Amino acid sequence: MKLETLITEPWPDYGLVDSGHGRKLERYGRFRFVRPEPQAMWAPAADDWKHDGEFVGASDEEGGGRWNLDRRVPRDWPLGWQDVKFHAANTPFRHLQFFPDMAPQWAWMRDRVADGDEVMNLFGYTGVGSLALAARGAKVTHVDASKKSVEQGKANAVLAGMADRPIRWMIDDAVKFTAREVRRERRYAGIMLDPPKFGRGPTGEVWRLEEGLPGLIADAVKLLGPESKFLVLTVYAVRMSALAIAELLRQATAHLGGTVEAGEMAVREEARGLLLPTAIFARWSGDQ
Repeated sequence: MKLETLITEPWPDYGLVDSGHGRKLERYGRFRFVRPEPQAMWAPAADDWKHDGEFVGASDEEGGGRWNLDRRVPRDWPLGWQDVKFHAANTPFRHLQFFPDMAPQWAWMRDRVADGDEVMNLFGYTGVGSLALAARGAKVTHVDASKKSVEQGKANAVLAGMADRPIRWMIDDAVKFTAREVRRERRYAGIMLDPPKFGRGPTGEVWRLEEGLPGLIADAVKLLGPESKFLVLTVYAVRMSALAIAELLRQATAHLGGTVEAGEMAVREEARGLLLPTAIFARWSGDQ
């Protein structure tokens, strides 16, 4: 299988300004932030980065740390991608309440959904992907175990002027919810999954990616049918190959026909145009 690279290009409210020496400088609207980035092993284009805040990682392996922010940075502020608006904020987990490198996936899925299609967003976080599909007329089932994330998704829907769109906001364990949907014999036109490396469900369920992913993919595929259009899987921060998740998805969808493609996701740096890798992906598309 030939691996592809999906590239996030800068847009008015987001850009990777510079990167290097294990860090990256990004712009989020009118603010600039520095965050750790182990894959930026090269030298940066500029030695002095002007910024409004920096995330300083902890020395342990748990991914902790803290933000050092200029007092001008508000608790949250509005951003936009195409016709979708949402809130950005500096979270304790070093990101800013959305993942900009998902933009090519959002665009790819939007090209495939039609008005009234039912789609599901598992591990949907703050709902930017859900809103991107709802803006094209899809009926979205958004699932996340975090009540705070789901509430933020609802707030994003209000900001985007889409509070009245047909979005089911579900606070639930993704694995258990998917299994129940299988038992209900539900069908979806499209499914997107962005599972974490490790997580806990709302009642303490433990999720470990390497252990849980095969079973979750098997159940998710049972929710697809001959008329279904896509399944998108993105994987971050694990020692796993795009070839491995592509084969997992290829075997699971073999009875449906269609096409499986896989590769890396990356963000294009504004300073020099180089590509900063961020994640791996595999996605299936139907024959429509």
